[in-house]
Amino acid sequence: MRRAGLRVRVTAGFAAGTFALSTLAAAVSYQITRQSLVSQSERTNVRAAVYDGTVVQAGLGVQRPDIIGLLRTLDTGENRRAVLLHDGVWYARSADPALADTIPAALRAQAAQGHAVVQRVRVDGVSSLVVALPLDAGSVFYEIDSLAELQRTLTLLRLVLSLVALGTALLGALLGGYASRYVLRPLIRVADAAHQIAGGHSQARLDPANEPDLARLTTSFNHMVDELSARNERDRRFAADVSHELRSPLQTLAAAASVLARRREHLDERTATAAGLVADEVERFQRLVDDLLELARSDRPAVRSPVDVAELGRQLCRARQLDGEIVSVTGDATWTVDRKRVGRLLENLLDNAAAYGGGATALRFSRLGDLGVIEVDDEGPGVSPEDKPVIFDRFVRGRSATSRANGAGTGLGLALVAQHAAAHGGAAIVLDRPGGGARFRAELTGCAP
Repeated sequence: MRRAGLRVRVTAGFAAGTFALSTLAAAVSYQITRQSLVSQSERTNVRAAVYDGTVVQAGLGVQRPDIIGLLRTLDTGENRRAVLLHDGVWYARSADPALADTIPAALRAQAAQGHAVVQRVRVDGVSSLVVALPLDAGSVFYEIDSLAELQRTLTLLRLVLSLVALGTALLGALLGGYASRYVLRPLIRVADAAHQIAGGHSQARLDPANEPDLARLTTSFNHMVDELSARNERDRRFAADVSHELRSPLQTLAAAASVLARRREHLDERTATAAGLVADEVERFQRLVDDLLELARSDRPAVRSPVDVAELGRQLCRARQLDGEIVSVTGDATWTVDRKRVGRLLENLLDNAAAYGGGATALRFSRLGDLGVIEVDDEGPGVSPEDKPVIFDRFVRGRSATSRANGAGTGLGLALVAQHAAAHGGAAIVLDRPGGGARFRAELTGCAP
């Protein structure tokens, strides 16, 4: 199972943490508020019952009191109902014989003993508060207060606190997302700089002033890049110096081999064969030295100018006895590129197709905005999946193509293609050609005039 990314984990952690804290705070707040509201409601209801009981007790002091009328004079509102037990008879403001049944027997027993009692009961499924007040011998005043309004208030409070908890969790997720982006921003800069360096931009560096807390990381990264650039420069100079020093003796060998080749008809068969082999190997050695020199100079920036790439491609095809009809263009054929580099790129792709792919079958140029794409198709065996990741490395030749090669290649042609594409801010890739064979593609940026 694939592990979630760091940004997702940080965001989820913030969301879970804030949700847990907000839920705990909401639960504590609800309990405190509920206890306060319930206590306040009970105190209010008890005070109201005491006041009503005093009024009823005063009304009972007259001769032949009108108990029903007396109860109706009480201001009980819609939530309170008054009941009086007088001389064993139940009286209420309205005809409700079941009202007395809602009063628990234990509460009535305690009230009959002269104790004031407060107890919660459920009346018609609604939580209510019963207040029992003994008035005199044989009389007990009961007031039943509905707590429906309090229950609605508490329900609304629960809903509000739940929404607050969810909103806080969402806010925490947003904060986690922002924090993760802020924390990962320096790493993204490091990744971008590393990508630029891998693409050939060896001057990319990190600014320690941007992230003072990561100054050690940026300093170490810049030092690593400096050391890597210095080493690459030493390797480049070494290759250039060695290649340059080899050119003079190679020219001498080439001249001597040329003399032998011109006199082959005067030599015996074995000597003539040896002379031919020497001339071929000297020529291959010269190509290798030239390619090494070109690689050593590949870090130089591209010198761009308007170039008709389609005409350049046709010229190179004719020079190799290829039909110019294989060249096709989509869009504008005038690109702003380094003519020499693009020419060498095309030469290497065409030569590679001739050496390993049975010859080029198509050379396509297409441009979409600033991006120019060059594709060369061949009819060879193609490039195996194992070779595709390394086919553009130096001194690498595909396994399937090696069997078709004549041994004259240097193994640097496709590496040069990748270098020239990188000099134009692009890259080189290899694909499978529909119907068989290979399709080599070079993508160049900044081609618009």
